[in-house]
Amino acid sequence: MTDARRTPPPAAAAQPDPGRWEKKLRRALRTGHVCDGTCSATCQPVLIHERTSWGWLAWTIPGDGTLPEIPHQIGVLTPSATGAQRQALRWLTRRPAQRIALGTSRSLRLATVVVALVSLLAGLFALSHGISLDTVLPPMLLMPLLAQHLPHLLDTRAREYVRIAEGDPACRYLQRLTTLHTPLVQAAASSNRYELRRSAELGHTFLWQAAELLQTTDTKSVSARLIDLERLMVQLADQVAQILERTRADPTPNPANQSPRGHGPLGPLPPGFEPATRPTAARPPCTSPLKEPHPMPQHQTGVPARTTGTYLLFAHEPYYPGPGAQEINTTVVAADSLLHPQVQQPDGARIHDLLTRGRTPGEIIPLSTLTHELDGGTLWPQVGDWETVTNDLVHLVRAGECDALSLGLPEIGRALLCAGPHGQVRVVDAASNQVIIYGPQERAAVLAEVDKFLTGLVAERAFWPGDGLLPPIFQQS
Repeated sequence: MTDARRTPPPAAAAQPDPGRWEKKLRRALRTGHVCDGTCSATCQPVLIHERTSWGWLAWTIPGDGTLPEIPHQIGVLTPSATGAQRQALRWLTRRPAQRIALGTSRSLRLATVVVALVSLLAGLFALSHGISLDTVLPPMLLMPLLAQHLPHLLDTRAREYVRIAEGDPACRYLQRLTTLHTPLVQAAASSNRYELRRSAELGHTFLWQAAELLQTTDTKSVSARLIDLERLMVQLADQVAQILERTRADPTPNPANQSPRGHGPLGPLPPGFEPATRPTAARPPCTSPLKEPHPMPQHQTGVPARTTGTYLLFAHEPYYPGPGAQEINTTVVAADSLLHPQVQQPDGARIHDLLTRGRTPGEIIPLSTLTHELDGGTLWPQVGDWETVTNDLVHLVRAGECDALSLGLPEIGRALLCAGPHGQVRVVDAASNQVIIYGPQERAAVLAEVDKFLTGLVAERAFWPGDGLLPPIFQQS
């Protein structure tokens, strides 16, 4: 099966094999239960599973001969699945076991009966050859029990790596997301560009988050979050379409249009400033072709107004931009860079919301300050994975996809910025054997130096946060 979502499924299923749907239909009519007007709520209809790289769509086979419009079930595999965990997808989409009814409420797997007969024959054969009953009896009893109950245990284990949504409202919503995700997967499969692969990964993450919401709650109670996820997916699909369009229009970069490394339009850049190519034209915002745009209020009662022109400062693993270059261990980026599609979303958008609420224009907010504001970091899980977001930002800066102030701070200054607004850094003076304490005043002095340097750079050229930014998330009051 391919990754293209199929609606209606029979027509799409006929693309690789014209007789596939009819073959599945004949098998279902012959061996399983087909939905009709007499079905009850407890009926288990035959499902045709369409596997994809991110999960599966399960279609029912109506008994009246019509084609299903929406999936009966959609399963999404965890984005970080290992090779062994991906086997959960194949296990959960296997053919249903044939069962033998025992009364009205009980049944046995056909495999259990077969294993029991084989175990009995093997046990009798072993007894006839002089093997004691104490040795033969335990395996004879254990094998049928395993055949009956082991598949259920494996189902439970496999479902830990899958989120399954059922019901018309949930499946309709996820069906729209899978439609948007399909071109992302196809683009990533046909190219080795990082942007396209990352977009497919983000799309898979959005599907996982949506399925996780829909598995435990109804669509109405989480409608705001579902709208945010769909809007992000639409923007991501639009970004990929624009990348592919630019690639087709200009498959090879023109060196004449690129500035030398370390130089900008106004001459040499100051040390520590990472240059990046600016976009040639602003792109209009994209609205979902699948639904009417939802009005998003710009201001909510009790929510601080959004501030523009703020910056995020964060420390990271040191790297060297080039041979003989100074170590870079701290980076400052525009807050809007968190909305870049190559940054993990919606985590980046949520952190962006924190950086732009109730701030001062031009303010530099260290990551440790956000940690302090989030109850010492205990609320980070509700916001996002800051470590992955900052790693993505470093990759973005090093790839030249956004402007940044890259710094090689001394050890004490870097430690102060990581310690939080009220933290202290204690250093032992080896000469005097005394403890020197650096606190909020010294931290403020380090930030003032960074701000002074940043102000000079921004006065010459405003920071470019990147191209194809996603829309910010409007926080609900």
